[in-house]
Amino acid sequence: MEEALRTREGILTTVFHEGMSIIERDKAGAFFAQEEGGAQALICSEIGSEGRNFQFASHLVLFDLPLNPDLLEQRIGRLDRIGQQHDVNIHLPYIEDCAQSRLLNWYHQGLNAFEQTCPVGHILFKEFAAELLPLLVHEDDEAMTNLLNHTRSRYKELKLAMEQGRDKLLELNSNGGDRAKALAWQLAEMDSDTGLIGAVIRLWDVIGIDQEDKGEHTIVLRPSEHMMFPTYPGLPEDGVTVTFERDTALSRDDIALITQEHPLVQTGLDLITGSDTGTTCVALLKNKALPAGTLFLELIYIADASAPKASQLFRYLPATPIRVLLDKDGNDLAAKVAYEQWDRQLSPVNRHIGSKLVNASQPLLHPLLAKGEQHAQTAMTALLQQARQQMETSLHAELERLEALQTVNPNIRDEELLFLRQQIAELNGYLDNCQLRLDAIRLVLVSHV
Repeated sequence: MEEALRTREGILTTVFHEGMSIIERDKAGAFFAQEEGGAQALICSEIGSEGRNFQFASHLVLFDLPLNPDLLEQRIGRLDRIGQQHDVNIHLPYIEDCAQSRLLNWYHQGLNAFEQTCPVGHILFKEFAAELLPLLVHEDDEAMTNLLNHTRSRYKELKLAMEQGRDKLLELNSNGGDRAKALAWQLAEMDSDTGLIGAVIRLWDVIGIDQEDKGEHTIVLRPSEHMMFPTYPGLPEDGVTVTFERDTALSRDDIALITQEHPLVQTGLDLITGSDTGTTCVALLKNKALPAGTLFLELIYIADASAPKASQLFRYLPATPIRVLLDKDGNDLAAKVAYEQWDRQLSPVNRHIGSKLVNASQPLLHPLLAKGEQHAQTAMTALLQQARQQMETSLHAELERLEALQTVNPNIRDEELLFLRQQIAELNGYLDNCQLRLDAIRLVLVSHV
């Protein structure tokens, strides 16, 4: 079929079937998804009805009809899903007065399976299979008409029963309303943040990941021989295609959407922040208003509460840096000197000069480190108090709500209340055991040169 379309009609097509490897199927899907220079049609075996999404296409040609209505639903669902911008047009060539034409009538007139989703299709097939299958082989117009009428009637009954079984209260509270609109607006703002794109690309540059621009807002990432680390968890050896455009990712299953929370971003940040790279620095401050040789010590601490991710402690105590900027007398100037403004005034020095400056400043540094930890400890105490108050306010309010609801709703189980009480106790324990961790040091010396 692919050869006939290509040689007789000049239509660029590709195939997708179970005889191909996963990589070959990935390539075929990507070739079909390309807007420029891609395949005009994808010819699939039944394996194409499962797991793959083709919402960028809007025409579905069925060369046969499956006996299982759920399988028909799956085929249509490859196109009719989130990200689809058009109506899905279903084309079904058939021979008149044959089994497939009669099955088509039963699907269309009995189940309305082509124009709407049919959640009761499999149930109806089990009920009417004994009548339907013989009629597909041996034509009987009167019997088929009766079957279509019975199927439609039964379809309406089952659909009505499903409608009555819906939890209307749950649906009303699940529509999101203004909160959902606000969340959608925040996501749109995050998607339009070009600062994230620049920061992530720079992060990958620093690590040494090979980045190849493939057009259509996509980049291919591959490991390179010059990476800062021997491995990059989550990055396949043969590479991965990524994008910062949500619409592109929604239309292509083979392209990953890069956000701040994506594992490839989080892994890169973890590799950098978890290594010794960049944890120490020496810089010069060119400021003639200060005496030459004046020393400042900048320390970055992290409140490290070792807790499993499932505890969700990060909701109340995210990884927040505690910045301390000490002068030679041990006074903390961090609240008076903003980091961004401070950082722009500094000039880096090479490792050789930096080592000499550190050695010459040793008598002053050790007392300052002790004072810096005292300042950071005070700041962490306030941070933990704020996190504890926020956690207890949130979870106690939820606990009181469930306790009140339990008096009128037997569906609220004691286990749910017990879980919240245990969660409060566990989170308090994690906060009690929080430790202060020195994460980075920067020595700054005033120079007039």
